[in-house]
Amino acid sequence: MVDQIREAGGEVFGITSEPQALAVEAEEAWNLNFPIVGDPHHEIRKICAERGWLDLFYNENAGHLRNRKWTSHPKGYYQPGVLAIHKTGRVLYRWRCVPKYSNMAGAGSRPEAIYTLEEIKNNFESAEDAPMDKNPKLPYEPQSWPRFLLGMTAHGWFLRPKVFPLMREGDTPSANPEKMMPRVWGFLAMWGVLLAVLPTSWVGIAAAVWLVVLTPGIIEIHKQFQNEPEDF
Repeated sequence: MVDQIREAGGEVFGITSEPQALAVEAEEAWNLNFPIVGDPHHEIRKICAERGWLDLFYNENAGHLRNRKWTSHPKGYYQPGVLAIHKTGRVLYRWRCVPKYSNMAGAGSRPEAIYTLEEIKNNFESAEDAPMDKNPKLPYEPQSWPRFLLGMTAHGWFLRPKVFPLMREGDTPSANPEKMMPRVWGFLAMWGVLLAVLPTSWVGIAAAVWLVVLTPGIIEIHKQFQNEPEDF
């Protein structure tokens, strides 16, 4: 897609809410053929919003990133977005992720590249700004929130939901949602064994105590992830 855009006289940029040093690191690690620009103080985001092009959602509370020591989002981290601008300033395409529990609080899918390019071409001859794309073609559907939450709960050993760490070059993946399913089945099997060998009342008391211990973490994770109202 990048080559096609350049052949048409355009250019592609990636923008991140992390500092330029991490932007360059990602550019090199992923062998990207377009530049990544760091915008840790959201200056580019604000300009795009002020001009009426695209107003990205972002999370001011990066608390759930506490175990990601190498990341840096001084003003909070961006939710995904796509913006295509004509040289005259006219909007050819725009999409922004509206973070909801139904799309993993914004961690879900993004519009397909080929679909996005076709939308840009379709809007090229229009004299009006392209409307916000609220129903793009996605390459896959995100996990449901209950399944996503179950994976984080398993990652925290069923005591406190824990987000999965971001990987960087050279890191060995320590945990991901797929790896958590055996842990989930083991946890369910444990409760099955307890029900088989212990009085039901004892198991009920143990389950009640577990829920009391788990509840603060569930509340915390819901506060840290975004669930915005319907887009307008």
